Amino acid sequence: MSSMMGEENNKDLAEGRELIPLLTSYTMGKFNLSHRVVHAPLTRARSYNYMAQPHGAIYYAQRTTKGGLLIGEASGISDTAQGFPNTPGIWRREQVEAWKAVVSAVHEKGGIFFCQLWHSGRVSFCEYQPNGQAPISSTDKAIRKAVSTEYPAPRPAPRRLRVDEIPMIVNDFRMAAKNAIEAGFDGVEIHGAHGYLIEQFLKDKVNDRDDEYGGSIENRCRFPLQVVKAVADEIGADKVGVRLSPFADYGDCADSNPVALGVYMAQALSQLGILYCHVVEPRMITMYDKFESSESLIPIRKAFKGTFIVAGGYDRSEGNRVISSGAADLVAYGRLFLANPDLPHRFELDAELNKADRKTFYTTHPVLGYTDYPFLT
Repeated sequence: MSSMMGEENNKDLAEGRELIPLLTSYTMGKFNLSHRVVHAPLTRARSYNYMAQPHGAIYYAQRTTKGGLLIGEASGISDTAQGFPNTPGIWRREQVEAWKAVVSAVHEKGGIFFCQLWHSGRVSFCEYQPNGQAPISSTDKAIRKAVSTEYPAPRPAPRRLRVDEIPMIVNDFRMAAKNAIEAGFDGVEIHGAHGYLIEQFLKDKVNDRDDEYGGSIENRCRFPLQVVKAVADEIGADKVGVRLSPFADYGDCADSNPVALGVYMAQALSQLGILYCHVVEPRMITMYDKFESSESLIPIRKAFKGTFIVAGGYDRSEGNRVISSGAADLVAYGRLFLANPDLPHRFELDAELNKADRKTFYTTHPVLGYTDYPFLT
């Protein structure tokens, strides 16, 4: 695919040819994007011993275009953050060094690469915790239903974080962000979605606290916003994004008023001046659950003043439509990018897409279902 994709589309418009909105250029803060197709953060379970691997460099480089934005897979911020096997971390010196080769592979092809910072909270198992202890959360309530087909057993009851412990978790996020920049990432995305620790504070169906971190929307958003502010103060707000999924019930994590929650967070994030807000549509579909809602992201879009990224089952035509309407600035693609390393090029030609093989999403093989999806040419 031509690295001049945005310019080519502007030329097409001037000459009366079809304009492809997804492939128009866009300025996101100090980053000049050549198109609006974003690689969504995707856990692939191939980072052995919580370390980024050489095959990860191949995977991300395959999906890199000059001026394209990639958001890396969820990376643990501490030794209490992990919830699944073979997911990467960013809290140890060796992990920082391991990520450098992956980041370099993306940068060598002109890509823009963000690291997603993650704490799984009560989604974790005791076996992934230091000394086999209970995972931490906003609550001591366990998840009632299985999170995935790979792990059908119910999660253990978590340990409710004490108020005096919360600043330590905030600092873990801050240090992880610092490490990510040292590893060469262009910025970080704070994972505030999909039922993990930050969302366990955000949503009232999980957060049953009666202190300053529970009850009202303001209180439930306090810890997440403390994390965002600490990270922004450390690396600069112009390098920070946040992912939210206010409508989802992933990990048994729902809210009674997701629109109000989303709008409150969007307004607060705008006040902090962060670079982008990445929000999952109400229709989000996962391997295990389907979330449907008649609600819209438009109120959240209007409340946030920076770059607005949407995700959740988009195809080419829907992506073009949401960009054309102004309902989003960028569109993140997960399964389609997983199976089509040259996805922007295929969108450019409206070419046939490879189908993703669910059976190999989370295998540990370094090639199968990972770097062996064919390119169009």
